[in-house]
Amino acid sequence: MRYASRRTISLARSLTPVIITLPGILRILTPTLTRKMASKTRTYNDAIDALNSLQTPFAVIEARRKAGVRPDAVSVKEMRTYLTRIGYSSHDLDRLNIVHVAGTKGKGSTCAFVDSILSRYQKARGVPRRIGLFTSPHLIAVRERIRINSRPISEELFARYFFEVWDRLESSVGKEGPDASANADADAALIAPAGSKPIYARYLTLMSYHVFLSEGVDAAVYETGIGGEYDATNIVERPVATGISSLGIDHVYVLGDTVDKIAWHKAGIMKTGSPAFTIEQVPSAAQVLKDRAKEKKVELKVLDIDSRLQGVNVRPDANFQRKNASLAIALAETTIAKLDPSFSLDPQGPLPNEFVDGLEQVVWRGRCEVKEERDVVWHVDGAHTVDSLKMAARWFVDECKKPGPKVLIFNQQGRQEAVDFLEGLCNTVKNADPNGIGFRHVIFCTNVTYAETGYKRDFVNHQYNPKDIENLTTQRAFAEKWSVIDPSANVMAVLSIEEAINKVRSLADIGLKEDEKVQALITGSLHLVGGALGILEGADAL
Repeated sequence: MRYASRRTISLARSLTPVIITLPGILRILTPTLTRKMASKTRTYNDAIDALNSLQTPFAVIEARRKAGVRPDAVSVKEMRTYLTRIGYSSHDLDRLNIVHVAGTKGKGSTCAFVDSILSRYQKARGVPRRIGLFTSPHLIAVRERIRINSRPISEELFARYFFEVWDRLESSVGKEGPDASANADADAALIAPAGSKPIYARYLTLMSYHVFLSEGVDAAVYETGIGGEYDATNIVERPVATGISSLGIDHVYVLGDTVDKIAWHKAGIMKTGSPAFTIEQVPSAAQVLKDRAKEKKVELKVLDIDSRLQGVNVRPDANFQRKNASLAIALAETTIAKLDPSFSLDPQGPLPNEFVDGLEQVVWRGRCEVKEERDVVWHVDGAHTVDSLKMAARWFVDECKKPGPKVLIFNQQGRQEAVDFLEGLCNTVKNADPNGIGFRHVIFCTNVTYAETGYKRDFVNHQYNPKDIENLTTQRAFAEKWSVIDPSANVMAVLSIEEAINKVRSLADIGLKEDEKVQALITGSLHLVGGALGILEGADAL
């Protein structure tokens, strides 16, 4: 096994001040940030700096974990309090006609399918007028999380609405709404002190409501962050429809260590009076969803793969994606039926052209993407669970149309359990090869973007232990595991995404036959995938 070079370790040490001291720098710069936020020329970068100051530091996360503190009903009460403070009630969210999606695997793809179908219908019929899409995490730029008509809002619009929310919260002392009682005021003050702001992800969720309501959005697709019951997005009371994609084990500390415990949280998005849809689940999860639907007096429809998908070019052409597409069809049909009285559901007839085009032409960056360079074919697919990594590996080997050595770039920062994800990823590729050959080279890197300058501003993350990043602790654990499961592989641990990509490119310069190309898979966290796409494309947003 070969670890990072001395140059790489030296580079890690040179970057340490940037990574370790950023929270302190933000505290030092607080007066400067405040002055900028009070000025009339507050920029996108100012907004991202202020947003980053709302991240929960690693030390606080660890203290909460050790104390057994988990999200609970207070999380949703806090979001409702903040929504009131920026001038809205939960009833205002009804105007957005929200489609709410939870799940472990496929929720992002499902949301992308729904958004794409609604966009094609909008272009053909003028309905909906404006479509919002809220997802997480972002790939390259934070503003990608809030989209209108399938495009990230501009830097100018992001900065404007970010600071409108910021200022309203800053001036929220004693403002809990016209109908608030003294007791409600006291409760709100305990939940969210006057003048305070929610943490990073919750702030963006709050901001998305303000953006969509201000911009006249009349259909919005919302992807939950973690779970459902206590997720920041779960303050919507009357969604047009809710969808639950495939369930599995993920975010164990927050959601529980069994699929039925996780299903309980995901089912929390179902609301009385709103149709709910899911796909085939493992029996224990299916029973929990059924029980919670009955408890909430919700009609939950379990969908098979839609027969109307026959002949539709869903990519990748796999059952899991057709299940996501089937869920998206049901959600989109329900939404359009509410907004357009002329629309009629025909479950036996062919899919409308707008649905076919939406499914076939969907753009969902960082998932199952193939990019070719002169001597390297890059396969890029974000995956963060055992099952999704196996799916990514199967997709990868199916896509390797040309001969050449296979190379892996992987990371899951801060996920100790991810070391157990590697065996399935390794064996899926080896078993698909006639000679049992897997990845020739395996590179584990951190989520630090660039070798010389460190993180892009939108990627700054205080939630990981800076010492672990400096010492490549996670990456070394991955490397040791891989060397056990496949001793023939050349395994490396490097600091930055940029260095990992350059190492793959250097492989193309040595020993390739005339008809070969390096076949590279970049998978794992979406932060890794986004950083890689930014480098490969030289893009600032996707």
